[in-house]
Amino acid sequence: MTRKYAPSVADIEALAFDARMRLPPIFVEKALEVAIRVENMPNAVLLSEMEIEDPFELTAVYEGIPLTQKSVSDQPFAPDTVTLFRRPILDEWASRGDVSLAELVGHIVVHEFAHHFGWSDEDIAQIDRWWE
Repeated sequence: MTRKYAPSVADIEALAFDARMRLPPIFVEKALEVAIRVENMPNAVLLSEMEIEDPFELTAVYEGIPLTQKSVSDQPFAPDTVTLFRRPILDEWASRGDVSLAELVGHIVVHEFAHHFGWSDEDIAQIDRWWE
């Protein structure tokens, strides 16, 4: 990317929406039921709950009940949500220097949806060839 300004929240959100649509077709319908949000940084409460000291270590989080654990008797208080954190993502992207922002966001989205779908590491590897 050759730009004068860092990618915005809206830019990261657009990349995340695109990555969700590139999941294998059998997962897209259920993935569309999960909200995607982008915030600049994780908040102090979330960092404390996750026992993370450095906010730049958290690029995203899945909040919800994985499909493998959902029951018809569950009463959801909010939709399942994937929240991406713009500044930590941009920091990782800049420090790596070997992937596009779309590739990095795509990898993060797959990882967070893995929590939603209950995928194993092997399942993730079939969908996201990140380490090749």
